[in-house]
Order: sequence, then C-alpha cells, then structure tokens
Amino acid sequence: MGDTGGAPPRSVPRKEPTDMPRLALYSLAVCVLAVVAAVLSFVQGSWLGILWVLMAGLSSNMCWYYLKRRRVTR
Repeated sequence: MGDTGGAPPRSVPRKEPTDMPRLALYSLAVCVLAVVAAVLSFVQGSWLGILWVLMAGLSSNMCWYYLKRRRVTR
C-alpha cells in the first residue's frame, strides 16, 4: 500500500560478466577432449567419432570467438 517508513531497499550488487579468457580456455579444453574422443572412437571402429569431430569444430569456433572478442574489447 505504499511506503511504511521501513528500511530503504538494499541495492543489489551488479554481477560482472564471466571473464572471456576463462570461457575460451573451457572451450579449448572441450575441443582437445573431443579430438581425443574422436580418435579413440575411430580407432575402435566406431562411426560415433563423427559426432566428436563436430563437437571439436564447434568448441574450437567458440574458443576463437571469445579470444577475438577479448582482443576487440581491449
């Protein structure tokens, strides 16, 4: 019904965006692990390795994106 004279609302601290180099490192780690998984799948004769290759491509693109975005913002 309005202000009752209570304590003023607390300001919520702003959450900083996630650091881009950390995301680039995470995506690089996923890329390396996906390449290893693809090699192991193909060595075992499984065609599932194709999915791992696609995952490696996606994560490498993410890594380049975050690194390039960081260079632009500097």
